[in-house]
Amino acid sequence: MGINDFLGTVGGFVWGPPLLILLVGTGIYLTIRLSFLQFTMLPYALKTAFTKKQDKKSEGDISHFQSLMTALAATIGTGNIAGVATAVVIGGPGAVFWMWISALVGMATKYAEAILAVKYRIKDSNGQMAGGPMYYIEKGLGWKWMAVLFAVFAAVASFGIGNTVQSNSVAAVLQENWAMPVWITGLILMVFTAFVILGGIKSIGRVVGFIVPFMALFYVSAGLIILILNLELIPGAVWLILSDAFTGQAAAGGAVGVAIQYGVARGVFSNEAGLGSAPIAAAAAKTDYPGRQALVSMTQVFIDTIVICSITGVTLVMGDMYLDGADGAALTSATFEFFLGPIGATIVAIGLIFFAYSTILGWSYYGERSVYYLFKTSRAIMIYRLLYVIAVFIGAVLQLDTVWALADIMNGLMAVPNLIALLLLSGVVVAETKIFLKKKREEERMVK
Repeated sequence: MGINDFLGTVGGFVWGPPLLILLVGTGIYLTIRLSFLQFTMLPYALKTAFTKKQDKKSEGDISHFQSLMTALAATIGTGNIAGVATAVVIGGPGAVFWMWISALVGMATKYAEAILAVKYRIKDSNGQMAGGPMYYIEKGLGWKWMAVLFAVFAAVASFGIGNTVQSNSVAAVLQENWAMPVWITGLILMVFTAFVILGGIKSIGRVVGFIVPFMALFYVSAGLIILILNLELIPGAVWLILSDAFTGQAAAGGAVGVAIQYGVARGVFSNEAGLGSAPIAAAAAKTDYPGRQALVSMTQVFIDTIVICSITGVTLVMGDMYLDGADGAALTSATFEFFLGPIGATIVAIGLIFFAYSTILGWSYYGERSVYYLFKTSRAIMIYRLLYVIAVFIGAVLQLDTVWALADIMNGLMAVPNLIALLLLSGVVVAETKIFLKKKREEERMVK
């Protein structure tokens, strides 16, 4: 057995039914304990996320909006284009439904991650906020060893799923569509990445605050045009998604379990609810109460999966090309081209480039915070940033099957200690939620 086959076997075990059940089960448990807060508070959460007003007296490094954009930068990536397509090809149209379900309960998970990240955050030696699962595992549970494990998994994963495989995707797209040599792509990406991440989270926050809304609107607008121009196809596509979710007739092997597995797995791959990555960005936000930032962080799952992945998924089912042999980004590209002509493939290519680049920026912050936790020095952060920038170039010019498989394993391993902490600290999440909701009611009474 070769190394790739071995890592593939390990990855299949790590991302098997036990982890998927733990991910969804944690979301369901938190949803119940929080009284379905992700549904009742979503309008307020979206309003807060996109309101520029910010309490200047609050501690933090970046605004609510910039924190959300950093998290979205890391999650809006190849999963929204290629991941959804893979789920539909293997799991059938019904996988889209299970992607929705995992996102709806995942919003509660993301809320809990963020509330703990802000509550247990600290100031580092540079006066910047540091937080995330490693801090709430250590300070909330007192399990230093498990916090260290999470930080190691996150640091390693940042070089894989957050870096090299993303630059490799960009290089492949530019080479295929515009014949650009991969080394030139790698060089350009390396320079642009260095320009942003060497300035730290404030620099990342400013850049992704511009890039993410632009790239999301660019891709979403194209998808909405397809849907509007083909309104008559939407009811049939939605009905097929709903019916296939419980029959699995279009899934590989005709099993409902396959639709569920790939819907949940690709949903989590896209929005990262439960992995413990996004709360690292949430911890940097300026906020007066953990609950306020937690609501903002929760909207990331809604935007990423319920909005963007849904547009991709419904469009793919409408195009009915998922049984023709194409997969991943190629299938999404072919479907957009089918509906919009050659411009459709170009839109997907440009979207993939921006999505992948933003993921590189977002994950750089996750990795450096993990490295800081492990070594507690600013020098370690600078060394990490330099290595991260170099890895961008390496990813663009090399074949990365092994790196991809290893990163997939690290992502799954990140989730385990994080989910354990969320379950054991759920009482703290509920208590902090009550404190914030009481404050919110007082604010509303004052306004009246």
